Amino acid sequence: MASSSLTKPQMRGLLAKRLRFHIVGAFFVSLGVAAFYKFAVAEPRKKAYADFYRTYDSIKDFEEMRKTGIFQSAK
Repeated sequence: MASSSLTKPQMRGLLAKRLRFHIVGAFFVSLGVAAFYKFAVAEPRKKAYADFYRTYDSIKDFEEMRKTGIFQSAK
């Protein structure tokens, strides 16, 4: 009588059921990580590059490097 009150464990389809749950979870975690990377790393990096090249003068930079002697062929 005691054994009839115990429920049998689910043996068929257990892996598929657990995989379905974990795949959905992994999808949302990866989506969150991708959004975090975009807004915490990529956007500030793009802004920093845009700010740098907004005021960058390549001719002035070349002249400073030429005066310090970095280039051997340019005098």
